[in-house]
Amino acid sequence: MMQTEFPFTLPQGYLDAEQRLHRSGVMRLATAADEIQPLRDPRVQSNAGYLAVILLSRVVTQLGEVEHINPKVIEGLFAGDFAYLEDLYRRINANGHERFAATCPHCAAQIEVEAPAAGEPSATP
Repeated sequence: MMQTEFPFTLPQGYLDAEQRLHRSGVMRLATAADEIQPLRDPRVQSNAGYLAVILLSRVVTQLGEVEHINPKVIEGLFAGDFAYLEDLYRRINANGHERFAATCPHCAAQIEVEAPAAGEPSATP
């Protein structure tokens, strides 16, 4: 079965108006409509950088106890968390998952490895 939803934990967390911290969430795979429809949004037309805010507000389906994920919630993320979600979006929508086929350098077996998140080392020392 194809995985369409991906749990995540924000590095810092979203701090809501009541000062509650929300770190755990779920992102779903994007559809073509998720990428096309925001292009009609006047906020995106006047500022192309806003596209990522709209996209993430469409594909982040859960964030802690936040009832409705909308552009204002995404705007309220700390910059590191916003970058984390952008990276996760790119990784899961490029392949539909975070795992990649690889060959073990020691025994030549075919294995699956998880892609490191942005800022994480790609191998252990």
